[in-house]
Parts: sequence; structure tokens; C-alpha cells
Amino acid sequence: MDLCDIREVRSLLDRHGFRFSKSMGQNFLIAGWVPQDIAAAGGGDRSCGVLEIGPGIGCLTRELCHRAGKVVSVELDPSLPPVLAETMAGEDNFVLVSGDVLKLDVGQLVEEHFQGLMPLVCANLPYNAATPILHALVESGRFEALTVMVQREVAQRLAAKPGTGAYGALSAFMQYYTRPELLFDVPPECFLPAPKVTSSVIRCQRRERPAVDHRCGVDFFFRVVGASFALRRKTLCNSLCTAFGSRLGKEGVAAVIARCGLAPSIRGEALDLGQFAALADGLWEALGRA
Repeated sequence: MDLCDIREVRSLLDRHGFRFSKSMGQNFLIAGWVPQDIAAAGGGDRSCGVLEIGPGIGCLTRELCHRAGKVVSVELDPSLPPVLAETMAGEDNFVLVSGDVLKLDVGQLVEEHFQGLMPLVCANLPYNAATPILHALVESGRFEALTVMVQREVAQRLAAKPGTGAYGALSAFMQYYTRPELLFDVPPECFLPAPKVTSSVIRCQRRERPAVDHRCGVDFFFRVVGASFALRRKTLCNSLCTAFGSRLGKEGVAAVIARCGLAPSIRGEALDLGQFAALADGLWEALGRA
């Protein structure tokens, strides 16, 4: 069965009485080159265990099974396991886990299924949950790389550089832990049903250590990053005052910014990770004295 042939896909779905769910962000691939290229970009081989989120009917899943030592796919929609039982029949290195990946213990899943294998993620993520899923996977610290297809706007945010409109807290988070690389776009006509947006495939290679050093701790560092983007159209000082002004006052926040060598008019979107680290350490020390 060709899982990217629209006629065969429609027949398969009709046979199982499947109906697309907008709330789950379901869009199935119908262009064969896309799952082939995503699986190739994922870099998996027989020494790897691949976690897939949202396998749908299994077109990418099959490609992954032909490359990897083991593939574990997590599917939220309870109507899809019978479909996957048909499409993935004969793939001995495939395991289906029913449930919400955001509610699963990802670390335990890796320990259970990927012993002796290098864990990777390769997936066509559901549009409506891509950002929290990425956060959870990265924070688990279990995967050497994540190769995912998401909305192009989201992919651009992951890889955005300081000073650009797409750069924000998500950019800083992903670039702190990984090295995002935009790979290629996938147009709407490659999906059933066709979404209203273009998708992009991005690969995020895990860093051996975070991109920058700081003394303040990771939680405080990201508290500062988040606060820096709280008021995007305002200055960095005004944004930081939303989180730290009650203890340091605007003058105290401004003094820390100045000690970091930053202009009074600078905005959070202009800072790179090194500048965020210096700023976070400065605020942490100032709060210790307050």
C-alpha cells in the first residue's frame, strides 16, 4: 500500500471510518518525497532508536522503520491504532504507544524502549501542540537530535537570530540547548487536508553543554529571558521591570543593564545568549543585595 497515494489514503481512511480532527491538527502527507527526505534528514540508522509523535497513518513511520533500529510512535487519536495496525503490519521494529506525549514520562519511555540505542526524535508534529512538545522533548535531555516538521513560522522562530522579528524566548530556549538548522519547506499541497500554511523541516542537534555559562542557575536565566520579551515594543528596562521592578525599582534595573554595557534604549530582541547570561547574572547579584 502506498501511504502517499491520495486514492489509497482515502480508501484506507474510509475503510476505517476515520474523520480528520481539526482540534488535533491532523494533516497527513500525500507526497512521497517528504517522508523520505525527513527520515533521511533525521540521520537515524540501525544503531538509533527514534521517537515519533503523531504518526498518523504511518507514511513517515515506515520510512523510519526501514532505517532505524527501533521506532516508537506516540499517537493521541484513539481512532488511529486500528489504521496503524494495518499499515504497519510486518514492521517488527515498530511500537505504538497510545496517549498524549505531554503526559508521558519521556525519560522512562526512552529507558524502556531504547536500551543500547542512540535516541533521536523524528516527527511531523501536530501544528497546535508543536511548541510545548518541543519544550518537553528538549528539557528531557534524552535525545541527540530532533528533526521535526512544523509550521514555517515556528521553524523560523526556532532558528531566528537576535535583532530579527522572529527572535524571541522560544529562539533563546532552543538555541541554548540545541543548534537549530532549517532544512527545507513543504508546501500545503503535500498534505491531506491541505493546511493554510507552509511547513518547514528543521533539525535541532543537541549541544554537549548549554550555549552559555552563567552563575544564576538555569531557571533564573530563563526567567530573565522571558521577562525580556514581556513587552516586545518597549525597552528592555521596561520589560524587565514587569518581573524585577518591585524589588529593584526601575533605576536598579537600568543600572544592571548599564553595567552589562547595554544601551538604555535597547530591546530584548537585540540580545544574544551571551548578553542574556551577563544580564541574568547581573540581576541575580543585584537581587541578592536588595
